[in-house]
Amino acid sequence: MSEAPKEAVAVKRPAGRGRNLELSEELKAYKGVWVFVEHDRGHVHSVSWELLGEARKLADTLGSQVGAVLLGGADEHLEKFAAEAISFGADTCYLMTDPVLKGYRNEPFTKGLTDLVNKYKPEILLLGATSQGRDLAGSVATTLLTGLTADCTELNIDPVSKALAATRPTFGGSLYCTIMTLAYRPQMATVRPRVMLMPKADSSRTGNLVHDTLGMVETQIVTKLLDFIADAHSNKINLPYADVIVSGGKGLKNPDNFKLVFELARVLGGEVGATRPVVQAGWVEAERQVGQTGKTVRPKLYIAAGISGAVQHRVGMEGSDVIVAINTDPNAPIFEFAHYGIVGNAMLVLPALSKAFAEHLSKRSALVA
Repeated sequence: MSEAPKEAVAVKRPAGRGRNLELSEELKAYKGVWVFVEHDRGHVHSVSWELLGEARKLADTLGSQVGAVLLGGADEHLEKFAAEAISFGADTCYLMTDPVLKGYRNEPFTKGLTDLVNKYKPEILLLGATSQGRDLAGSVATTLLTGLTADCTELNIDPVSKALAATRPTFGGSLYCTIMTLAYRPQMATVRPRVMLMPKADSSRTGNLVHDTLGMVETQIVTKLLDFIADAHSNKINLPYADVIVSGGKGLKNPDNFKLVFELARVLGGEVGATRPVVQAGWVEAERQVGQTGKTVRPKLYIAAGISGAVQHRVGMEGSDVIVAINTDPNAPIFEFAHYGIVGNAMLVLPALSKAFAEHLSKRSALVA
């Protein structure tokens, strides 16, 4: 049996100051939990709504308000997105509209977000750990001279200090570290998509809109947005939002056997996932990696074939509704958290499952017809 990851606490504080740090009057003025709402070409990234649900919980614990920040061009539907943000838990939406904010660029977005933080002083600022969110969060934290905890798996409010307790895996997943920024504001954290539950929208909620200006012109920005060229493969692998995922590990021995994973996923109409060693061996694309350094998923059904269940993989898939594990080792760690376990050779079990599901679906189609 594997040993559960231990937990540690790291606290960011000035040298020589104690654990129960008393905030200065200046820092006490920071109130509320903000979420940066990421949007692109008419669509909001769902991680923003997931973070609003989490922000609502944190703000209720603190007795404060939830804010949503939207930056963009005049034709990017910011007020429509703001209405959605309110339905997901925001009390106030801060909208900054400017021609130079159409299309993400680090420089104007960093200035816009830092200006809003300095003006309205939120206590906590959350961003999605997406390509855009990671890029923006680092530069904003650096500009504001505050702490940033990246790729968090859990967010809470410390009952003693009332600080944000941001937990993330570290040292290859063998340790969970809870980090608190006690002497700086805002407290910042990023969270990967699908780590937090999607909240239910409440269309009856009402909130406030606050409009602000950027005060920046195009000639002040070094980078230029010339065009957008879509990735031809971007929609082919969409693990985080798949309802069914069949994943394989190195227990499948070789790439030819891994084709059995693809076959079962095809029969079930699902996606294919993999462990880090499988990706490193070149059996599948990196976009299929599930785990701490890959994708976080929450499917209705997750089938793990030939996967031992190391914590690095577990943190990426343990939120699945139903987990079915197939492994020859009855003591494999994955059986400790799987809902159903099959002790057997995956090279035999996978074809049997594919055949059984195909027959079942065929009979059901015949009955419907």
